[in-house]
Amino acid sequence: MESPTGTVPAGTTASDEISREELQLATRNHGMPLEALRFAVTPVGLHYLLVHYDIPVVDAGDWRLELDGSVDRLLSLSLDELRARPSVTRTVAMECAGNGRARLSPRAVSQPWLLEAVGNAEWTGTPLAPLLEEAGISDRAVEVVFTGLDRGVEGGVDQHYQRSLPVEEALGDDALLVWAMNGQPLPPQHGFPLRLLVPGWYGMTSVKWLGRITAVDLPFDGYQNLRAYRYRQDPDELGEPVSRIAPRSLLAPPGIPEFMSRRRLLGPGPCRLEGRAWSGWGPVTRVEVSTDGGRRWTPAELEPAEVQYSWQRWSLEWRPPAPGDYELCCRATDATGRTQPTEPQWNLGGYADNDVQRVQVTVTADQGI
Repeated sequence: MESPTGTVPAGTTASDEISREELQLATRNHGMPLEALRFAVTPVGLHYLLVHYDIPVVDAGDWRLELDGSVDRLLSLSLDELRARPSVTRTVAMECAGNGRARLSPRAVSQPWLLEAVGNAEWTGTPLAPLLEEAGISDRAVEVVFTGLDRGVEGGVDQHYQRSLPVEEALGDDALLVWAMNGQPLPPQHGFPLRLLVPGWYGMTSVKWLGRITAVDLPFDGYQNLRAYRYRQDPDELGEPVSRIAPRSLLAPPGIPEFMSRRRLLGPGPCRLEGRAWSGWGPVTRVEVSTDGGRRWTPAELEPAEVQYSWQRWSLEWRPPAPGDYELCCRATDATGRTQPTEPQWNLGGYADNDVQRVQVTVTADQGI
């Protein structure tokens, strides 16, 4: 389907060729280089980033968070007032719902993620639930809407970026209002001065540049809830909403890369394969590795989930039997029994494509590699 300008609208599909518009998105946003999987906590500048519209310039001294809607008391709080509340720091793996979409065929036209739209940061803030309880959220309320200060046009709709959570999720123990990342104030691109963080859910839920929280008595029908971020096979379907992160394991690339293809080159001898795994449905309980493209699988050593929603390190000692070409794969299984599929699971928006990673490796006889 072509738009009047000749470009393909987001949420539709196209050939494997990346358009100029998608390249524009890719230069504004960025993924985490996969070698950064070796960091337990992702440095701020390496954490993945997706900005839907423009990055707002916010004066923290003038900024206030408004809480309204179906509540007993309207609240208006400054950043200092929020920082004076009880605070917690949590290490949370965050992943974009579109991670992997560029590998699908036909491909959804949007930010062309391969596998790098992830990061594992330390977030500091105050729990959301006590704030809602202080406002006296009504028994009639069914959802809580979060409105960012960023504004743009998407799907032909002029909008602030908005997402909602069911009341039971908003009143749970996980959701935070955060003002710091890795011990420093939120950078502008990550939502300064305040953002929502919903551990275990894909990143679209964690609204940046948060300006307003509104309790509503009817399900929120804004664009980002009702039209975007839904699992659909056809544009006319309502579909199911995207929510929690599907299990995924990624391999930190071994050896050295060939510049353009990023194919890995390894010398002879033993090699320790390592990576990270995570899931929004519960801790990862098993990671398996294949060195022959998925025909045979070997259990890897997996570190326990010491922190809920943080990623877990895994490793495996591999001794290539001979020089040659290999395809390395890894897959994770979580506590609910969800396992990464070996083949892509297609949907119109390219969401939650968590099929196994495949890394092409050439083992050489060169001792110097």
